[in-house]
Amino acid sequence: MTHFLSQVPTYLPILMQGVYLTLLVTLGAFVLATALGLVWAFMRVSGIAPLAWTARTIIVIVRGIPGIVTLFYIYFVLPDLGLSLSAVQAAIIGLGIAYSPYMAEVFRAGIEAIDRGQTEAALSIGMGWGLLMRRVVLPQAIRVALPPYGSTMIMLLKDSSLASTITVAELSLQGKLLASSTFENTTIFTMVALIYLAMSLPLTAFNGWLERRMRQAR
Repeated sequence: MTHFLSQVPTYLPILMQGVYLTLLVTLGAFVLATALGLVWAFMRVSGIAPLAWTARTIIVIVRGIPGIVTLFYIYFVLPDLGLSLSAVQAAIIGLGIAYSPYMAEVFRAGIEAIDRGQTEAALSIGMGWGLLMRRVVLPQAIRVALPPYGSTMIMLLKDSSLASTITVAELSLQGKLLASSTFENTTIFTMVALIYLAMSLPLTAFNGWLERRMRQAR
């Protein structure tokens, strides 16, 4: 323990350089996954058969491909087709696409949890689909979707380590490089694990606080 504490000031600044890229990739991918997830979810609940079928097909295909393969495809294959991206750009886009089906299912479950009687009543008074979503469905669906939505963000934070496979020097890759050069495996990877924990705990606490606020607002 004493050895570990004495080494922390030496290695922490180097590991923190990877924290910046970890947060950048996580936030970028999270925004993209949320946007795409909303599009897939709205297409599935639109009631228009071709849109629902297209969204369902996309979700099945993307969910059936490992996230790491999606990253490899975007980073290594797209340049052969004339589209080159930086490693960080490829990581954000790849993880955003890989997580979009999970977001879509979270949003769809929230929307479909709303009682059909409410939607039928709103439609019967002449409310359009967009207004129905904005004023009736989404405010209630958000409360239902919030717990799995927060859990998905924490999963994405941890899976941002996949970006290391395409040379993004995020936290896990910084730890691996540092451990291979110092042979302080126990110290380095314990610090990496604690830093990931330190980043995920505030997200868990914030998600719990938001859930309590929404329950009180009912």
